[in-house]
Amino acid sequence: MVCGGFVCTKNALSALNILYVMVSLLLIGVAAWGKWFGLVSSISVVAGVIGVGVFLLVVAFVGLCGALKHHQVLLFFYMVILFMVFVLQFSISCACLALNTEQQNQLLEVGWNKSESTQQDVEKTLNCCGFSSVDLNRTCSAQCFSTPSSCSPCASILQMYAGDVLHFVGGVGLFFSFTEILGVWLTHRYRNLKDPRSNPGAFL
Repeated sequence: MVCGGFVCTKNALSALNILYVMVSLLLIGVAAWGKWFGLVSSISVVAGVIGVGVFLLVVAFVGLCGALKHHQVLLFFYMVILFMVFVLQFSISCACLALNTEQQNQLLEVGWNKSESTQQDVEKTLNCCGFSSVDLNRTCSAQCFSTPSSCSPCASILQMYAGDVLHFVGGVGLFFSFTEILGVWLTHRYRNLKDPRSNPGAFL
């Protein structure tokens, strides 16, 4: 059986979904590990990462079952969901790569003001206080706050890494978005192939 036939397409689609299962378990494991060891105290961040991991795990499970059983309904829903995820992820990845410095700063400030627990995590990790200035009238989780004059605002430190992080996230997102469109193509092709082990006159 040459590659491009029923068996090869089935194996390629199965391998792709096994990769998604591994990535989803990695996301869930990293989020749980970060929360367990106190690296991340924000429940919303941990829940968001675990939610993405669970969603990806469910989608991968549907795709894997559809591929192994050549199930038309499962493959159809898998193809539709994967295409919607591709559109969303491709758009977000392009946005991450296209953000300029001013837009990055605005995004950082919005994220900073949204969660107090995130502020505490950042201050403790980067040893800084406040976003744009050190406020002596509030508590700070950083060690440098014992001598406030030695503390620097977190914005200047975050800006040093924001561009690289966004480019990394955008690049990884683009990579996985192309694997998703590959999955859509493989699924569409696989749905229209006949199983050589079944009745040659029946279309599955």
